[in-house]
Amino acid sequence: MKIGFDNDQYIRIQSEHIKERINHFGNKLYLEFGGKLFDDFHASRVLPGFQPDSKLRMLMQLADYAEIVIVISAVDIEKSKVRGDLGITYDNDVLRLRDEFVSRGLMVGSVVITHFTGQESAKAFRNRLQRLNIKSYYHYTIEGYPHNVSLIDSDEGFGKNDYVETSRPLVVVTAPGPGSGKMAVCLSQLYQDNKRGIKAGYAKFETFPIWNLPLKHPVNVAYEAATADLDDVNMIDPFHLEAYGKTTVNYNRDIEIYPVLNAIFEGIYGENPYKSPTDMGVNMAGFCIVDDEVCQTASKQEIIRRYFDALCKLADGKTEEHEVNKIALLMQQAKISIEDRKVVVAAHQRQENEAETCNVAAIELADGTIITSNSSPLLGASAALILNATKHLAGISHDTKLIPSKMIEPIQDLKISHLHGRNPRLHTDEVLVALAMISLTDDNCEKAIAQLPKLKGCQVHSTAMLSEVDHKIFKKLGVDLTCDPVRKK
Repeated sequence: MKIGFDNDQYIRIQSEHIKERINHFGNKLYLEFGGKLFDDFHASRVLPGFQPDSKLRMLMQLADYAEIVIVISAVDIEKSKVRGDLGITYDNDVLRLRDEFVSRGLMVGSVVITHFTGQESAKAFRNRLQRLNIKSYYHYTIEGYPHNVSLIDSDEGFGKNDYVETSRPLVVVTAPGPGSGKMAVCLSQLYQDNKRGIKAGYAKFETFPIWNLPLKHPVNVAYEAATADLDDVNMIDPFHLEAYGKTTVNYNRDIEIYPVLNAIFEGIYGENPYKSPTDMGVNMAGFCIVDDEVCQTASKQEIIRRYFDALCKLADGKTEEHEVNKIALLMQQAKISIEDRKVVVAAHQRQENEAETCNVAAIELADGTIITSNSSPLLGASAALILNATKHLAGISHDTKLIPSKMIEPIQDLKISHLHGRNPRLHTDEVLVALAMISLTDDNCEKAIAQLPKLKGCQVHSTAMLSEVDHKIFKKLGVDLTCDPVRKK
């Protein structure tokens, strides 16, 4: 994979910049962390060279300065809201995040339950936290937030919230997902610190959009595609342009909320230390791009992947047409189409030559080689694709059968006769288990398994939507997958 982003430089200058911001505010800074602290695979796809845990590694450079506050909305607890990428509820993710941070030597100070109006489920979660000896606090719903500034900036607004006790100069405020109330927690703390004579500051850490790249740069367009379901729109920051005469990029929600934040800051401090939403940010990612062309190419591929994801969600009834239409418009702006994804072209070409009952899959390997496969009575197309790809990488003849039919048939019988399944074909996980078992006595299977790490970063397209199992296997292998919005035949 070609590298377009200097990850080591990013970790170094990002941590230094945050230290500077801490010092600017008298050694107390509340830093709202947007996006994912680790497992940031979107950033690693559009900025090749960016490691998925880069932000966490950067934070570990500040471990002696920092403590983490995890925020969760009582509304999300009540709804049992689930993280789409992990399939777990937000309340369970709070505990997972805490364990992940602590295991890396980071201090987790507390959990804040926001939007609290007496929900029994939120009370039960707080009791659960107390049993685990985790400090927790309630922050309440403020009527008219965020526009009723006079109420917000009062003892009946922010002053009504529990005061979150913190002990370190940098307080990182993070959450399982968007809409949790991270910004409100930061502002509430500023209000209460000010009443206690503590001069604290606020800053925001969002990787995207990258403020010092052009508005229509593919990296920023890819962010719009990734948040199409939220209706986020990248915009020129008008406040920054007016204050400094310089063009920077932010997104609509931060720009829309800035006048309100300005009024709140003035209410707390008497003046706003920031002249624009861009000023509030501390993101240095744009300074670490070392090959812009590589990042542009990767971002265009990400936009296409997001388009196929939206099509499949629409087919499953999990989104509306406006998400698909928005990404289609972004593709037009970036002057790309689905034909710019090589595995799509290869899969569709082979599909034309196969029976209507067949599904097809294609993979592009690191050296540009494209391999295709089709479904058969024994194997699904994606399972066959993994076998074909590993054989190619291991130098094994395509005609060699790694898993004999006589070993596949008993597994199929088990699936249909005993587990009451409908599809006898082996999924990717079943093929990999069979391959591992046979590798004990077969050198070719052992060689094939040894090639699996080489699939990381490869591109795959399927002419039919895959099962959840197949999706998870490709994700674990680090493969970037797209599917046509078509049910399996």
